[in-house]
Amino acid sequence: MSINSNKHWLKQTLEALKCVGYAIVEDVLDDYFLEATRTALYKVQEQIVSGIGAECLNQAGELGVLRFMTRYDSYFFRFLEVPAVLQIIDQTVSNTAILHLQNGFILPSFPGDRSPKVFQNQFHQDFRRVLNGYVASINIFFAIDEFTDNNGATLVVPGSHQKLESLDPEYMQENAIAAVCPAGSMLVFDSTLWHAAGVNTSGQDRLAINHQFTRSYFKQQVDYVRSLSSEVIMAQAPRTQQLLGYYTRLPCNPDEYYRPESERLYRSGQG
Repeated sequence: MSINSNKHWLKQTLEALKCVGYAIVEDVLDDYFLEATRTALYKVQEQIVSGIGAECLNQAGELGVLRFMTRYDSYFFRFLEVPAVLQIIDQTVSNTAILHLQNGFILPSFPGDRSPKVFQNQFHQDFRRVLNGYVASINIFFAIDEFTDNNGATLVVPGSHQKLESLDPEYMQENAIAAVCPAGSMLVFDSTLWHAAGVNTSGQDRLAINHQFTRSYFKQQVDYVRSLSSEVIMAQAPRTQQLLGYYTRLPCNPDEYYRPESERLYRSGQG
């Protein structure tokens, strides 16, 4: 569905999340935004490889994953301000949700079936806790490049969300659907949905950015508040500060605990 031509896109997205566990929303990011994002992703990749080292990254068993992107380029805060993202968060994991992770992907191409076997291209759930239908986590995955059958479009297993038991691997392999969509789209899915990265044999990189948002009382994969300076965080919009976890910090001494209400690290009403 297109966000520009379907005024009911949000309602239909929420229904799809309940029924099949995922939805694709098109026309969210414009061409200018996409081109700027591609440039920023490659620049961040260069900095990560230079700072951490290719050998260390290879030992981590990841394939083209870019973590801590806002440490390298504040451009990526913009994804936390996209109106459609905030609307979905508000209607699923609540308006006090926090960012569990923001990971960029530059998925390289491999000939034939020579793509290395890593966690991300095996079927998995990003949130393994099934809580009787309670939506505690949601993913919003942006297609910076077009997602196609041959460039590694994310594979999703319809209806596999909110299941207590693990699914049979053969069933998932046979029933998975490639989330084919144009650049600028977002793939929204319940984080309990079984999914996997596809295999890229297109001859070109496939670029994407994944966001996972959770209820505020779940620990983040990355402590964005400690990762970033106070100056950087305070320069962001209040809602972005909240998403980064700035309103749900924990006091570590009596002085922090007994601050005036207006200065508390864990603010009231955060879920």
